[in-house]
Amino acid sequence: MGAPVICVVEDEQVIAAAVAARLRAEGFAVEVAHDGPAGVELCRRVRPDLVVLDLMLPGIDGLEVCRRVQGERPGGRVPPVLMLTARDDETDMLIGLAVGADDYMTKPFSARELVARVRALLRRVERRPAPLGEATRVGMLELDPASRRVTVEGRDVHLTPTEFDLLTLLAGRPGVVYTREQLLADVWGYRDGSGQRTVDSHVRGLRRKLGPGHVRTVHGVGYALEPPA
Repeated sequence: MGAPVICVVEDEQVIAAAVAARLRAEGFAVEVAHDGPAGVELCRRVRPDLVVLDLMLPGIDGLEVCRRVQGERPGGRVPPVLMLTARDDETDMLIGLAVGADDYMTKPFSARELVARVRALLRRVERRPAPLGEATRVGMLELDPASRRVTVEGRDVHLTPTEFDLLTLLAGRPGVVYTREQLLADVWGYRDGSGQRTVDSHVRGLRRKLGPGHVRTVHGVGYALEPPA
């Protein structure tokens, strides 16, 4: 097999060139686009293994690029998306994660951390087999690993792949508190504890979609799926 293919969609050419050069030096094959429409077309053409995507792009923004990239492979393997943003805005990030981004980094960022996150996201995709096993029920929430379907009180809940993996881990042991470090390691594959805000943002997204009373925060520790009373 050849080197993993990464699409970098970034309008700031200095940043795009630096990211591409570092990823190529690490052994990845890299393609670059500098605006939203070109990024969609590039991803459609090369079918990358991962996308590094800027949030603020000319033409169409990174959120719409992410929607289109994630939506054009129904039934196929969806590439993980690492979103870059110059704004440390939680609302933007929640929207980005809701449309399918797997992680985000705020500019300025270190090239070493970006490479580490790229490698972890690629490993996560490689080790994610088609899940087997029976459906799990926790209170009014039901999770079917085979179909990757979630319902709450019979209502279908549409989760991103990362949200589903996070919920699956929590649902495996209802009531057990997972630290952010454990969740980062088991869901994202991050072993150094970086990216804890990513966990918080994904949990907020889960709560918004599942409704109140399912995911419990243990302040200073982490999160648990609330078992039925």
